[in-house]
Amino acid sequence: MAKAKKTTLALVSLGCAKNAVDLQVMAGNLLKKDCTMSPDPDRADVVIVNTCAFIASAREEAEAEIVRALQLKANGNYGKVVVTGCYPQRYPKAAARFPGVDVWQGVPGEWVEPKMPELRFTGKAFAYLKIAEGCAHRCSYCAIPGIRGKYRSRPMASVLKEARALLRSGCRELNVVAQDPMLYGCDLKENRTTLTDLLWALDKLPGEFWVRVLYSYPSEITEEFVAWMNTSKHAVKYVDVPLQHTVPEVLAKMNRKSAIQASLVAAEALRLMVPGVTLRTTIMTGFPGETEARFKALLADLRRMQFDRLGAFAYSPEAGTKGAKMKGRPSRKVAEAREKAVMDDAERLWKVRSKRLLGQTFDALCVAPGVVRMASQAPDVDGVVYLLDSPKARKVQVGDFLRVKLAKVCGFDFEGDVA
Repeated sequence: MAKAKKTTLALVSLGCAKNAVDLQVMAGNLLKKDCTMSPDPDRADVVIVNTCAFIASAREEAEAEIVRALQLKANGNYGKVVVTGCYPQRYPKAAARFPGVDVWQGVPGEWVEPKMPELRFTGKAFAYLKIAEGCAHRCSYCAIPGIRGKYRSRPMASVLKEARALLRSGCRELNVVAQDPMLYGCDLKENRTTLTDLLWALDKLPGEFWVRVLYSYPSEITEEFVAWMNTSKHAVKYVDVPLQHTVPEVLAKMNRKSAIQASLVAAEALRLMVPGVTLRTTIMTGFPGETEARFKALLADLRRMQFDRLGAFAYSPEAGTKGAKMKGRPSRKVAEAREKAVMDDAERLWKVRSKRLLGQTFDALCVAPGVVRMASQAPDVDGVVYLLDSPKARKVQVGDFLRVKLAKVCGFDFEGDVA
């Protein structure tokens, strides 16, 4: 008797790493059943479009991908179109705009245990380890709490189970992610735990690997977290602390009052507490209340803080948030011009700093053939180092740790030799 043909899957992942983890779990569970990955991403029995809806540009990208999937379905390339993630969660009635979509499904309400952790879009060397869902903050610009719900920590046993499986599969970098990892455990009534409890438990796992924590609310960085970063054998000295702004009046309107003082001293304090730390931040321009004088104060603060890595985006008023109803919002044109000014400043600083790094040697992890990332480079946002061809470089395998000597700056990337 002939075996039944397995359903082929094609996957489209949009948005942040946390969103990608949801799709990995969903697809991994399907592959354990009667499905298999399609060899051609534009031809499959089922395509899953996992969407983001955080800001206007993310929604536009999601809509474009849904339309593209439906066009391919009309051409016979896809049998069914499944739309998941933040877009259908936020706009459940929008399915009517896309006739032909077979399944319109929001985000997971509860944790689904990953049954196939070896399935990951990041490749063999590194993975994102999602430890919580939802958000406990109510920033006035942000729609995420309405999409993802209240903060829900993943049980530590589940996190450690997946971490062990990832390490057994050859993963050498665990990137701990959540909307706010620092609050991990705040909602656990039984077996109360904290982020540092989890990090020390990860530290006890066998093997050579990095642990990197991504996203740290500025006022929640604790002495215990700093101690872990300074003494753990696996900790990467890298802190992504999204300030959003530095001017107290703007932060207050953003409903980030608890972070005002921490935002003003974050860079200096972290450099004092964690020698050799790499600092990254994200800045929002054009929020209500950001006058020209306040924007100039923001630029002055950023020049003083000199973050190693920086991203910026223009504010997008989101329906259902308090910020969308506030007065005193700069025009979109002004917000985008200010965003460019922040990034121009950051690029000028990077050109000076990156040249100083040439000739120096750093720890790195091989993430693809001929491509490595230093400890100071987070995945997807900070660039990479391309290895110059040499007998030593040709022996480096994906997942290997090595020392790399930087030889040339290529935008936000480098070229380097195996040291």
